[in-house]
Amino acid sequence: MASKPGLLTDWPWSFLGSNKYLVLVPLLGHAAATLLTTESKERDYGLLFPFYLLVLRLIHNQLWITLSRFQTARSKHRIQFKSIEFQQVDRERHWDDQVIMYSILIYAGMFIFPEGKHLPFWNTKGAVIITLLHVGPVEFIYYWAHRALHHHYLYSRYHSHHHSSFVTEPVTATVHPFAEHILYFFIFSLPVMVAVYAGDGSIGAVGGYIVWNDIMNNVGHCNFEFVPTWAFKMIPFLKYLMYTPSFHSLHHSQIHTNFSLFMPLYDHMYGTMDKTTDNLYEISTIGREDKIDVVHLTHPTSLHSIYQLRLGFSYLASQPYTSKWYLWSMWPVTTFLMLVIWIFNCTFTVEKQKLDKLEMQVWAIPRYSFHYSMESQKKPINYLIEKAILDAESRGIKVISLGLLNQGEELNTNGEIYLQKNDKLKIRVVDGSTLAAAVIFNTIPKETSQVLFAGHITKTCYLVALELCKKGSQVIVQRPEEFKKLKSRVPTEFQDCMVRASSSNRFKCKVWLVDNELNEREQRRAPTGTMFIPFSMFPVKETRKDCVYHSTPSMKIPPKLENVHS
Repeated sequence: MASKPGLLTDWPWSFLGSNKYLVLVPLLGHAAATLLTTESKERDYGLLFPFYLLVLRLIHNQLWITLSRFQTARSKHRIQFKSIEFQQVDRERHWDDQVIMYSILIYAGMFIFPEGKHLPFWNTKGAVIITLLHVGPVEFIYYWAHRALHHHYLYSRYHSHHHSSFVTEPVTATVHPFAEHILYFFIFSLPVMVAVYAGDGSIGAVGGYIVWNDIMNNVGHCNFEFVPTWAFKMIPFLKYLMYTPSFHSLHHSQIHTNFSLFMPLYDHMYGTMDKTTDNLYEISTIGREDKIDVVHLTHPTSLHSIYQLRLGFSYLASQPYTSKWYLWSMWPVTTFLMLVIWIFNCTFTVEKQKLDKLEMQVWAIPRYSFHYSMESQKKPINYLIEKAILDAESRGIKVISLGLLNQGEELNTNGEIYLQKNDKLKIRVVDGSTLAAAVIFNTIPKETSQVLFAGHITKTCYLVALELCKKGSQVIVQRPEEFKKLKSRVPTEFQDCMVRASSSNRFKCKVWLVDNELNEREQRRAPTGTMFIPFSMFPVKETRKDCVYHSTPSMKIPPKLENVHS
């Protein structure tokens, strides 16, 4: 939000929240009705163009978001090294408002202007007109309009909202107040209107111009440098015609320099070119390798969790995991992504964080939770984990945390097999079991004398059970096979604390440690007032109102942890 929000700051459909796409339903209905009631020879299928364009732009921009976040988590060519926080993600979650606005205005234009009807798919002359008018009037008008927006009156009321993002992402490009987008629409519609009025308009040229604007906007806001130096060496005057990510990044960090749209020509002409532009471009092109200290190895959980990764939908990633109804409609894409991950079969970087002087990365194994219960997948999963450990070792990383990948003795004997096979490893291989166990143990009320374990016994469960035995508490295990497994690992002096579940002790015990597979039938066996404490990655489904349900083991994030927005 701008420091002093001006008139027409909010979007007209902001009150609809996530249901804002409903504003397109009347237009889509009108287009369908018009096509159905018109004779086949006179039908203008171009009426559907705004909606096809909307889908294309949403997909295209999402691909840029994913690419940018993937590169800034791992690439040495990052431009700005400051972190992104939840506030920026929340502010930029409405980046698609501009896409909706353009679809509405294009559709309206087809009816307001007769020349906009029955456009051919392509017209070369019209494409040339649009190109020349963009290079000429549009770039010039935008440059001066942009400088005007940096006047303190307009900046404080409008443009400061965009500049709230010091470190940019592709979505930053379209995050402006509604009034600003009205101005930009009139500027960018100039080449299109001229071509259409001249009778040389075409769907391909109009759509191509809008998508090209998206591409260039995303280039300028992606925060990693990728434009090759050889391009400027081969064509020296190209630096006046094409900007780079580092060029526009300086506009966000220095504010009152580098005002040009996509062509730095006018900054050179009017003396607003930042003096450090060339230097920053060269430094960013060469890049800087970050020394990573710690890697946390994890994996996607459910099929839909891929969208809630930092590389997926940023607004979903910034919220606690919940199943969204519209994700089920994307099952072909979800299946395709699973197959892509499976085929490439290599660990990928999810995000990067910093705690004081510690540089950390999160790597993901290309397997979902259901793969861990498949016998055929145990060997490939262990291979991927071992490969990641050796990769981290070769890069000089000090610690690798297996976290959720340490799925018990059945998979990798709690990680021991990697150390046995590679006894000369310098990297420290750890997991989160001890820390998770400590959190769970301290969640249990101190006066508790009995605790019931319901679920698959993991290393975390064993550690909690051991501590309970040490303090003299009774450990009740619900499943016979899990009881045998846990009792065999508990030292002899604590064997008396281990008890198999029965109808009598189960009904008396009011503290249950559970995994997310605990069903409604099993929950009904618990007495009124039972405290369900999960030890799994997901909480148990709440089915009773007379019991207490805790969240999964977690700790408060330290204020010094940077780049936390997922």
